[in-house]
Amino acid sequence: QVQLVESGGGLVQTGGSLRLSCVASGRTFSSYAMGWFRQAPGKEREFVAAINWSGVMTYYASSVKGRFTISRDNAKNTVYLQMNSLKPEDTAVYSCAAGGFGSRIDRYDYWGQGTQVTVSS
Repeated sequence: QVQLVESGGGLVQTGGSLRLSCVASGRTFSSYAMGWFRQAPGKEREFVAAINWSGVMTYYASSVKGRFTISRDNAKNTVYLQMNSLKPEDTAVYSCAAGGFGSRIDRYDYWGQGTQVTVSS
């Protein structure tokens, strides 16, 4: 019922910035909380950030707090992840998801294919 497509990934140097976007189609976008997750090679998928349906509440993993910002524009059916002060440890495939507000992957019902973020040292 919901399709999600991420974009904005790429190669960036340590200390640089990237802005990821996720465009949703199908059911009403504004009715879902949204989250960003990432998975690095040899690692399990981990939570990055979440935002509730209205955008008034946000939640971040401690590893990205102060560097990343999640936001949404319901009129454009889009959620964003602004990533600043990037580190090599941030290298991963980043995926967006739609569902309930929280950090657990089982709270989310729909997932995008992901976009690669590579931070060079």
